[in-house]
This record gives sequence, structure tokens and C-alpha cells, in this order.
Amino acid sequence: MSLLPEHLKYALSHEWTQIEDDSVVRVGITDFAQEELGDLVYVTLPEIGQHVTANESCATIESVKTASDIHSPVSGKIVAINQAVIDNPEKINDSAYEAWLFCIKADDLTEIEKLLSHTAYDAMIAG
Repeated sequence: MSLLPEHLKYALSHEWTQIEDDSVVRVGITDFAQEELGDLVYVTLPEIGQHVTANESCATIESVKTASDIHSPVSGKIVAINQAVIDNPEKINDSAYEAWLFCIKADDLTEIEKLLSHTAYDAMIAG
């Protein structure tokens, strides 16, 4: 397990978030999540322009072992998707914190405050 980036916030459902400019939130899955899933083979992402709600399932990642829903950590409009991970899902296995999935223009950035810090997420996954 790699060290958790301290500047990110983490969801209980194993997504990471990074606030970009202009209320845009970049979303990916954690290294812990990709390790648990195993070799990733397929990714389905939301449509650009789609409105998502915090904690709503909006994407799917499939591995050789299982399929897992990806939840939106905040409410807002999808403004970008990472086509590279759709074309090559293994990029997520290679570098979970660089292989982002989608970006959301957040309706309310204060929703980020409900997410976990790196220390709280680390404690959660440590059991």
C-alpha cells in the first residue's frame, strides 16, 4: 500500500477527491480500492453534462474478480471524464492517484468537508 496523499480528501466508499480551480472536483479511486479489486479490465464513466448527487453511484469499474460501483463524493455536473482510463483501465492499477476518473463542477464545495482526511481514511482501512 502506498502512502496516502495528504492533500486529498477521501470518501467512505474509497474515492479520492482533489479540488481544482473554479469549484471543480477531480475524482478517482484510492490505491486501497484498486488493490482490493485486482486487475481492472473495464471502466464505465458518467456522461459529460450529467448531474450527479453526493453518494450516488455514477460509474462502474470491473476487475477480473468483481464489479464495483463508483460513487460521486459531491453533488454537481460532470465536466470532464478521463478517456485514457476507459481505453486502458490498468492505468488505475499502475497509479491510482494519477489516473483520475471524472471531474465534477460542485454545486456546494462545503460537501468536501464531510469527507475524510488522509489520517481518518488510513485509520478506516486499517480496520
